[in-house]
Amino acid sequence: MNEKQVTLDELMPLIREQLAAGQTVTFFPHGVSMLPLIREGRDSVTLSAPPKRLKKYDVALFQRANGQYILHRVVRCGETYTFVGDNQVHLEKNVQQEQIIAICTAFSRDGKRISAQAFGLRLYAVLWSLLRPFRRVASAVFRRACNILRK
Repeated sequence: MNEKQVTLDELMPLIREQLAAGQTVTFFPHGVSMLPLIREGRDSVTLSAPPKRLKKYDVALFQRANGQYILHRVVRCGETYTFVGDNQVHLEKNVQQEQIIAICTAFSRDGKRISAQAFGLRLYAVLWSLLRPFRRVASAVFRRACNILRK
């Protein structure tokens, strides 16, 4: 079977059409900005049409002014949103509601589907967001612990 990778730009018209029809869309995100939650090439996300307003700790897909598509976590809500990736410390401020394309409703990890509203995942979001100032150190400790546990 031949596999062809396509960019999100190429898929976006189809994604928007599916979301507008009330369907969900599942894909494998690229990049490491949402580690440790989403592992590139291994974990998938399921997206739905966004609600009228996002809530703090939601993970959403939005489009930057430069056209780039980003999947990050909401850390502040107001007239605009502030986002940050789980593996980042830099805040992305002033994201408008019109830039929001979808909200993540589920994650698939190692073949298991996990609701974005699951208690454990919401707890992770709160704790991981609180650790943002210490995230680089926390990520290093987390990776080291995972490596030790695998041995």
